[in-house]
Amino acid sequence: MRIIVSVSFMIVMLISHSQNTNKFKQLKEELATPNVYRTASGAPGHKYYQQKANYSIKLELEDDTQIIRGEETVTYFNNSPDYLEYLWVQLDQNMRAQDSDTKLTSTSTIENFSYTGAIERYYNQQEFDGGFKIEYVKDASNKDLPYTIVKTMMRIDLEKPLAPGQNFIFKTKWWYNINDRIKIGGRSGLEYFEEEDNYIYTIAQFYPRMCVYNDVEGWQNKQFLGSGEFTLTFGDFDVQITVPSDHIVAATGVLQNANKVLTATQRKRLEKAKSSDLPVYIVTPDEAKENEQNKSTGKKTWHFKAKNVRDFAFASSRKFIWDAQVVKQKTKDVMAMSFYPKEGMPLWNKYSTRLVAQTLKTYSKHTFDYPYPVAISVHTKWIGMEYPMICFNGGRPDPDGTYTERTKYGMHSVIIHEVGHNYFPMIVNSDERQWTWMDEGLNTYLQYLTEQEWQRDYPSRRGPAHLIVDYMKGDNSTMVPIMTNSESLLQFGNNAYGKPATALNILRETVVGRELFDYAFKVYANRWMFKHPTPADFFRTIEDASGIDLDWFWRGWFMTTDHVDIALDRVKWYKVNSNNPEKQEEYNKELEAYKNENISTIRNRKEIKETTNEKHPELNDQYVGIEKNEATAEQLKEYNSFLQNLSDKDKEFLEKGYNFYQLDFKNIGGLVMPIILEFTFIDNTKKIIRIPAEIWRKNNDEVSKVFIFEKEVKSIQLDPFLETADTDESNNAWPTKQIPSRFNAFTNKKSYYH
Repeated sequence: MRIIVSVSFMIVMLISHSQNTNKFKQLKEELATPNVYRTASGAPGHKYYQQKANYSIKLELEDDTQIIRGEETVTYFNNSPDYLEYLWVQLDQNMRAQDSDTKLTSTSTIENFSYTGAIERYYNQQEFDGGFKIEYVKDASNKDLPYTIVKTMMRIDLEKPLAPGQNFIFKTKWWYNINDRIKIGGRSGLEYFEEEDNYIYTIAQFYPRMCVYNDVEGWQNKQFLGSGEFTLTFGDFDVQITVPSDHIVAATGVLQNANKVLTATQRKRLEKAKSSDLPVYIVTPDEAKENEQNKSTGKKTWHFKAKNVRDFAFASSRKFIWDAQVVKQKTKDVMAMSFYPKEGMPLWNKYSTRLVAQTLKTYSKHTFDYPYPVAISVHTKWIGMEYPMICFNGGRPDPDGTYTERTKYGMHSVIIHEVGHNYFPMIVNSDERQWTWMDEGLNTYLQYLTEQEWQRDYPSRRGPAHLIVDYMKGDNSTMVPIMTNSESLLQFGNNAYGKPATALNILRETVVGRELFDYAFKVYANRWMFKHPTPADFFRTIEDASGIDLDWFWRGWFMTTDHVDIALDRVKWYKVNSNNPEKQEEYNKELEAYKNENISTIRNRKEIKETTNEKHPELNDQYVGIEKNEATAEQLKEYNSFLQNLSDKDKEFLEKGYNFYQLDFKNIGGLVMPIILEFTFIDNTKKIIRIPAEIWRKNNDEVSKVFIFEKEVKSIQLDPFLETADTDESNNAWPTKQIPSRFNAFTNKKSYYH
């Protein structure tokens, strides 16, 4: 038994020692092997494929019962090389069903019920009869198809496998109760305005949607639990939405029957907006107010078509004011639009559509021209949620029309962010169910760039390195790597939004440089436009297009919970010994003066008011002959002989008396990063030196480097521009700097929940 244990121990030790823990190890095992579908360069391969699903949908929104009823015909195209025995469909509304895993797996403590409204909200969620009520699933000839509902998924069994290159048509009819977003939450739903008995409906995930089938994992049929958003395939939509006749509808796509649902005056205004670079009212505040007060009992059907989109959403209300303007691009003009109630004014009429326009301009500069005909911002309370061509955004003034700076910038940021999602993931169509960071992180990075172009010194919450420091230096047990499945993330906002956005900004500003990174990011966006990229495709493309090996960066920032804490641990100062005996005395005096600043000398200077020889100067001797440290003839002869063996350049080097500084660095946080140094010299001039992260490649923990200057250094600052997210600035300076901090002097140990 002891022999077996010993052998096992030796095997474990051998395995442990054989593991390559170097932070510059290439990402071979971590990334999928390149193939004919996805290349080693990060581009789609020559046999890349993706499926397609076209939808023809007829809907009715019942304003009196808050029910949506619909029927749809789906044409599914199998562009894969595989035979498909069944189809998988998403039923995302089922997360609100009585027996949903979302309700069963959500955790709680008694403290969750200690704030106002918590118990009421809990019961509202439990009692709400949510989820799809499927009435039938039929094939093109109206023959019933066997199907199985598995929580938020539905499997449709085929009579025979769907062959490569073939398509299959099926029909389904369904209805569901619309959730009240204010009472029970949700990405979409309704908001009720009690005073006037009106609703705003922001509707999404409202129809059974095809799951993605691809080369990476076959069917993406992972259950929807609430956090991991949506993985969807592209297709064309033809949607007819029947609503009360006084409702205004905003939707994905292009309105097909404006002459039936808009007045002649409204159509003229819409035409005017197509050439205006400032917002033009299509539906005025007065018209919206009249609709609110004089409710119609009739109905209208709004008809929209959208090509090559991954999803469809819409909003409907009699409360909507509608304005629009044009955004001109090289390839096509785009209409920026906003729909909002009077409760959104004066914020929304002043800012919303202009923010939509700014977002399109900045994002397109860093990716591609916006390819869709319209981009819409719809006002809601609180929520921010994105869909192709349309998004729902919060930011509501107080009832008296006033608003705080926080409300204003919160509204600005959410509009930029949600409109920006048109690019990631609506067009660059990453798998949100698996990788939240691929859409939220990339989008938050571009949001930061847009905010700064919108207003100088805009108070951005995410992007610059120093804004992620508090999170990065936090409790490691409450963190997971960025490369964690969407449903398993901890600290969702920091992990999926803040940290990846910061990482990209650091790449742009510090590691790669703006010109190279902007080019590489644009290559990625264009390569994967209207396709389904994976993390490996992103990592490989950025490296491929920039020409810079970034495996160390992806590994550290995206695959670990390490943080940045590089310490300027020690500085050693050396001066060149010129061997000139005549200069030795000067050096000896400097050294003696330094050593005389000991504790006794300092105290004696204060306590001994006058020494005897200071009182009686005649006691001081006057020496003749050779002074102490004066060069002898023999010493000068040796020095001259030494000089004869040196070149003129070497002699010049010795004469100037260069200063050598050995800087010792420690990697305390674990993340290897570039070392940025600011040297300040005694004449107050400065020099910036940027050292790539590869300085750590042979030792991940400690490195030393010598710097040679003609001038004497007064101080050294590590990371002077706060660009690496270093979590401890107190060890970044020589001489040491005191960094101010705060503590809570008077704290109440009770916890309050709001």
